[in-house]
Amino acid sequence: MPDLSFEQMLEESLKTIHNGEIVEGTVIDVKEDEIVLNIGYKADGIITRNEYTNDPNVDLRTLVQVNDTMEAKVLKVNDGDGQVQLTYKRLIAEKGNKRLEEAFNTQEVLTAPVVQVLSGGLSVVVDEARVFIPASLVSDTYEKNLEKYAGQEIEFVITEFNPRRRRIIGDRKQLLVAKKAEMQRELFERIAVGDVVEGIVKNVTDFGAFVDLGGADGLLHISEMSWGHVENPKKVFKVGEPLTVLIKDINGDKIALSLKFEDQNPWLTAGEKYAIGNIVQGKVARMTDFGAFIELEPGVDALLHVSQISHEHVDKPSDILKTGQMIEAKVVDFNGTDHKISLSMKALEPAAPAPAPAAEALAEEEAAEAPAEETVAEVTEAPTEEAVSEEAEAPAEEAAPEETEAPAEEAAPEETEAAQEVAEAPAEEAKEETAE
Repeated sequence: MPDLSFEQMLEESLKTIHNGEIVEGTVIDVKEDEIVLNIGYKADGIITRNEYTNDPNVDLRTLVQVNDTMEAKVLKVNDGDGQVQLTYKRLIAEKGNKRLEEAFNTQEVLTAPVVQVLSGGLSVVVDEARVFIPASLVSDTYEKNLEKYAGQEIEFVITEFNPRRRRIIGDRKQLLVAKKAEMQRELFERIAVGDVVEGIVKNVTDFGAFVDLGGADGLLHISEMSWGHVENPKKVFKVGEPLTVLIKDINGDKIALSLKFEDQNPWLTAGEKYAIGNIVQGKVARMTDFGAFIELEPGVDALLHVSQISHEHVDKPSDILKTGQMIEAKVVDFNGTDHKISLSMKALEPAAPAPAPAAEALAEEEAAEAPAEETVAEVTEAPTEEAVSEEAEAPAEEAAPEETEAPAEEAAPEETEAAQEVAEAPAEEAKEETAE
């Protein structure tokens, strides 16, 4: 301590302090973990790091300077080393509790840093007084990971104040709900169907994406994400991505969004691109039993009927085509009103050669003669071959030797001799008459 006059020393010797008393002093020394105060008492006051702040790693030399004036609360008049043990943290906490009590009574909105992330919520400090905010009251939506709030300053209100039980509860959720309700009211006052607005992708599902419009969320359905086909929204959009969307419909507090801007409608120019007779290229998007749908460009599909795939017979399109395959075809029909286009691959193939006339005639003759041959074979050939051979040939072979051949050989000499005798008899008679 600095040199004092006899009067001052006498006055100090008569001064007394008590535990719990609030004293004021001047900083005469600062160490990394300790502050020494001249409190006008016969002994100096000591504030340890633990009694100054809740941060166990802070260097007190960065927070307090020599000759600073500060208040503290007496914990022990004699700490055993002849010094007075003081606390700055608890004094400030008491003042903080009074501040919190006032805020609780008036429902004042407080702002404080998050000093600790706990398993069940957040811990914030107001003038060294701790406030606990349960996880269920941190946000108006479920928060799986609270670590992102570490070190952030957040707004809240005190919903429960009981310092004796060390129960001081804060609520951030009701502020967010109230704020969003006000923003929602303002949003619905300024938007209308057909407006183009800015938003942030808040969540992506299999059926669409929810977009935060600043006060309300709108649904961008998968069917409204593109003029073309979108297979998986999660491959197209990311949470936090900014998005310009069209308000398609408003129903109560529900907003339907779209990315199908009319000036980007591919059917506006489809009549010229895909006029009848044009040869186009496209990708096989999907197939059915009756044909394949060809994507000519996003939002414009055409039908390739199974009968138009080839001159040859095709049972199913999948026998010839594959999904994702690029093909070339000719436009054979276009209906812009109904958004229908018909294609033909067959029209680009050389026509099948017509059969030669001679070949056709021969084919007809063969077709006509085939029954005749069968009829003749059944009606004529069968009796001739069977009957003639059985009725004629067999008797001729058997009877001829007996009735014809044998008599001819035996009877021939006898018949000849008789004929000669008949012929010779008149001749002899004629000779006799002449001689006489």
